Amino acid sequence: MLTRRSAVKVFAGLVAVALTAAMPLAEAQTKTKVAAIYTVPVEQQWVSRIHKALNAAKDRGEIEYVFSEKVANADYERVMREFAEKGNTFIVGESFAVEAAARKVAKDYPKVSFLMGSSGKPQAPNFAVFDNYIQEPAYLTGMVAGGMTKTNKIGMVGGYPIPEVNRLMHAFMAGAKETNPKVEFYVSFIGSWFDPPKAKEAAFAMIEKGADVMYAERFGVSDAAKEKGKLAIGNVIDTQAQYPETVVVSALWNMEPTIDTALKAVKAGKFKAEDYGQYSTMKFKGSEMSKFGTFDAKVPKDIQAKVAAKQQAILDGKAKIAVVDTEPKSTAK
Repeated sequence: MLTRRSAVKVFAGLVAVALTAAMPLAEAQTKTKVAAIYTVPVEQQWVSRIHKALNAAKDRGEIEYVFSEKVANADYERVMREFAEKGNTFIVGESFAVEAAARKVAKDYPKVSFLMGSSGKPQAPNFAVFDNYIQEPAYLTGMVAGGMTKTNKIGMVGGYPIPEVNRLMHAFMAGAKETNPKVEFYVSFIGSWFDPPKAKEAAFAMIEKGADVMYAERFGVSDAAKEKGKLAIGNVIDTQAQYPETVVVSALWNMEPTIDTALKAVKAGKFKAEDYGQYSTMKFKGSEMSKFGTFDAKVPKDIQAKVAAKQQAILDGKAKIAVVDTEPKSTAK
């Protein structure tokens, strides 16, 4: 016979079970639905950093994350709209070549928060922008390159001469000049964001002309340096593990500060059109120079000391690295 006391116990147990069962659903409902649109494969340097930061938020249980990669410019608007229609409240991507289309979609979905890599300004109320302002560590790696070259010739292979690439190259060149005023540069652009074979061939041509240190703004450059027994300086990601005898050091871009700040605003209902570029600087840990690693004993100690001093000056606000967006030119014959 079911007594009043036992009935109460049964009821309490059923409530506990129901609450436990509901918890995963409640947690799932608190997750922000995020979508990302990439025009290149996710392993490409630039977008790999965005992808990494969003996956970190996903692994923490903060977001649901879906993405499309290798999206053609002609399809970008369609994919953006599909993500918005599917209930994603935060959409991330790189809109450099599709600015008009991306901004048009943002206007049509005012309740969706958009954070786009862009050379343009924020667009009220919901289109925020970011960029890879990693000219500070690029300058530091240039200082290293200037101290490592024996021929005083450095090769630089980029994707396109747009501000996002130009500013890093100029900073790198200025850094190399600080430690080695005699250094000269070969500069070329391959007209692609992801064509390792083409970048490799461009690097080979520079090495043939005497370049013994290569600035690897694109994938493929380090492969050429490795094959020819030359050195390389990495960009955006650290590839020394893949090229332990080739990649001396790299300027790293960390997207976590940008993504985490934007996500916090989205969750609080306070996301607005603003420029998130500052979160890519060393001050916010959005960029840094990698460790010397396998080259710690090979980079001259006086160069390491100069780099460390400059890095501290940047962090202390005593040194500013100029942002120069004009196209860099070759200075070597």
